[in-house]
Amino acid sequence: MPTRENSATRILLTSVCRPLGERHGDGPSVGYELLFGQVTRAQGLFSPRANHIHFSLEYIAENLEAPATVLQYPSMAELVRELRKGYDYVGVSFLLATFHRMKEVVALIREHAPSSRIVLGGYGTVLNDEVLAPFADHVCREEGVGFFRRLLGEPAIAMPYGHPLIVSRMRVFGREASRTGMVFAGLGCPNGCDFCCTSYFFKRKHVRLLPTGRDIYRVIERYLEIEPGMSIVVLDEDFLLNRKRAMEFRDCVLAGGRPLSIFAFASVRAISQYTVTQILEMGIDGLWIGYEGTRSGFAKQSGRPVEEIFAEFREHGIGILASMIVGLPYQTPEIIDAELSGLLALKPNLTQFLIYGPTPGTPFFDRIMKEGLLHRELAEDPEAYYRKCSGFAAMVAHPAMGPEAIEAAQARCFREDFKRLGPSIYRSVETWLLGYLRLKDSSSLFLRKKAARFASEIRKAYPAFLAGRLFGPTPGVRRGIADLEARIHRALGRPTWVERFQSIAAVGFAAWTGLTLRLGLFQHPRLIRHTFRMPEESRPAGAWHHLKRQTPAAHQVEVELRPESTVWVRVRGRLAAAGAERLVADLREALRRTEDRLILDLRRLLHADPHAAEHLAEGLRAYRDRIRVVMPRTGEFAALAAVLALYR
Repeated sequence: MPTRENSATRILLTSVCRPLGERHGDGPSVGYELLFGQVTRAQGLFSPRANHIHFSLEYIAENLEAPATVLQYPSMAELVRELRKGYDYVGVSFLLATFHRMKEVVALIREHAPSSRIVLGGYGTVLNDEVLAPFADHVCREEGVGFFRRLLGEPAIAMPYGHPLIVSRMRVFGREASRTGMVFAGLGCPNGCDFCCTSYFFKRKHVRLLPTGRDIYRVIERYLEIEPGMSIVVLDEDFLLNRKRAMEFRDCVLAGGRPLSIFAFASVRAISQYTVTQILEMGIDGLWIGYEGTRSGFAKQSGRPVEEIFAEFREHGIGILASMIVGLPYQTPEIIDAELSGLLALKPNLTQFLIYGPTPGTPFFDRIMKEGLLHRELAEDPEAYYRKCSGFAAMVAHPAMGPEAIEAAQARCFREDFKRLGPSIYRSVETWLLGYLRLKDSSSLFLRKKAARFASEIRKAYPAFLAGRLFGPTPGVRRGIADLEARIHRALGRPTWVERFQSIAAVGFAAWTGLTLRLGLFQHPRLIRHTFRMPEESRPAGAWHHLKRQTPAAHQVEVELRPESTVWVRVRGRLAAAGAERLVADLREALRRTEDRLILDLRRLLHADPHAAEHLAEGLRAYRDRIRVVMPRTGEFAALAAVLALYR
């Protein structure tokens, strides 16, 4: 029977259960990864790997007052174990393609937590109440924080909401290559492409979770406090469409003086409002652009010729992920091949090819159903239709092609992209090289800093080239990788002995990656479990929270748990020697009990006893490799800064 630790309303938010994927009865691309599952699905061992969680669950939990737990990809056994702890509400996030998985989760809730009320959310809720009523007590078809706060009787709060810090790790050849902070800037899109679920889910309105450019920059600053060079993804369907917000953000970036690395989503229409310099000054060096089709006629494609945008941006170091639609009514196999060749001639870093498919709530779906164009077997079996809503199944009668021809054309697009242009990881490095060469002698100090950042990223990629020369998909691609490597060495210097050794190791990692893919080994993530305002914590937070209870009156301590096992400790007020000695003892104990990294923020100190710095420096020396100290900027603290210089 479920057990309850206290009487407060408790919330459990969960994704569907693992394992997911074609080997487990799901549609193509259904899984945990956008790149490996869709964009780079033909690139095998060269595909960058990054698991993507259901961000909305973390975001909602962050902004409630009730205690909450979030599960990302639990196994059925892990979900049952959590359900037995007793929750008043269980929220389940799902997509149309995981409708069958949602049903499994609901069955487990009703068996093991029969008193819990079930809330369904996510884009799967485009289905109507008649379909979803058997599985839910409540359905969320809107921005989730406002919905849940009303459901729980909590007062409304204004945007911007509290922003959780979520860091995504990207791996190449099984090794971590970068860490990326996720920024949730907006929901929905006003462009209204007839197939777009996200646009019509929010009724063609743009919900600005971060209303101003300064709001966006403040969130990014929090990520940079964790790791100064962290990459950023801004999640907003058409980030650059609102010029006022984007230019305010640019002003903040320029004022900050740091060359950021941001990936964002934008349309040709939105991009056409800016110069390439303005885009770079925002920190943007990666964009997802809808190429769609040369005759698709979507409003978002109006503006500058796409050929100009792709060429100019590439020359300035801005990589492009281009998405193309297969199966548009005007297309034939020959037209698809011609459009593919035109797109690949623009040399995008990454490409996505999805089949034109109908989603409930969109104009395309309404027209297909009105005209009876949905394939009969899908019209007669809705759950079969839901399962195929992954972008990899032809579901609609086409004037020139059968479903097999459309699906074959899609597969051919992915293969030809890899065969002609090679692995995306080397395309990205080449774009950085072009950007470096273009900007390194710029009259703008900010752009010269951006060039230096490009150079740093290129240098990190040195060890990947030997594997590319050995395992590239064709002789031409392998020669191209070797030529790129030679160009880089001329521009940035020959590899060191350490980098040569890393290259040899990378070959082994690449070979192992290929083997695990063939055998289907280690392809599923572990459970991620986070708690919010719960008596028990997801990690030993008690080791840190006691700092707030035991500090002397002369100074105060604030503790914030950050992602990546990072703890931010702010000390304010007046730090006396005795207070510093006690603070050191508490910090040492917390560091001993955990493996967390500590950022000790002293910027709010009003005064510090000279001996306080000595206590801090000497007392924390054993943990110096896990500590970063942020110092006050006033001259009064020069002695403190000198003593703690090794921690900065």
